[in-house]
Amino acid sequence: MRGDRLKKLVRRRYGDIADGGSDCGCDAGSSCCGGEGSPLDALETFREFGYGADEVKEFFGSGGAAGLSCGNPIGIAGIERGETVLDLGSGMGFDCYLASLAVGESGRVIGVDMTPEMVEKARAKLEEDAPGNIEFRLGEIEKLPVDDGSVDVIISNCVINLSPDKRSVFREAYRVLRSGGRLAVSDVIAIRPLPAELTDDPEMHCSCIAGAVTEEELSGLLKGAGFEDIEIRRKAESKRIVDGWAPGRHAGDYIVSAEIRARKP
Repeated sequence: MRGDRLKKLVRRRYGDIADGGSDCGCDAGSSCCGGEGSPLDALETFREFGYGADEVKEFFGSGGAAGLSCGNPIGIAGIERGETVLDLGSGMGFDCYLASLAVGESGRVIGVDMTPEMVEKARAKLEEDAPGNIEFRLGEIEKLPVDDGSVDVIISNCVINLSPDKRSVFREAYRVLRSGGRLAVSDVIAIRPLPAELTDDPEMHCSCIAGAVTEEELSGLLKGAGFEDIEIRRKAESKRIVDGWAPGRHAGDYIVSAEIRARKP
């Protein structure tokens, strides 16, 4: 599938999730937002990824966790007061919200998302009760609307796998990081070759499955962009959650959630 067509499908899918619908060109009933289930199911998924239940409830309210997630980048980023944090594919802004609490009033958080509906939702939430040190920008992670060398930490949560041009994503990440800046990402990686029935299915791309690359490929992309101190840690316990993204397709046999760290020298 051509990259531009894939990107349009992904944008439609997540715009539809933001609007609460399902007619988006991919089946919105199964995705890396956790698939179908009750708010309690979603909350338990967030707990398994290391988020606090109170944090989730405070941000999303009693309606449940409408987040898109395959891990907890905040938990591995080591964010410090006063830092500038960039979230790639920030969605409705949950990880940005948590990052803003970590950086404090002297810090800054930027969320970038290519889906207008997601950016609109995030900005609306910001106007309600989020801290004043966050801003959301409409843009693509392959071409970031962010200045060179202006960011201390880059986080991302199950988004880079969706990009048809991951090489550009990591080059852009490297560009906007300051010297010594770091990347802390939760995403999925392939642990064995995906069958054609998954890779040829647009729905599986939208569901954070078919776009996964191997650990070796990911490490090569990071090194090629200039990153050092690369660490990729598989989370075997994520199989149950991954299988739930596409019931009956056995995605957990082929991909796994991973914590990915790297540093710009």
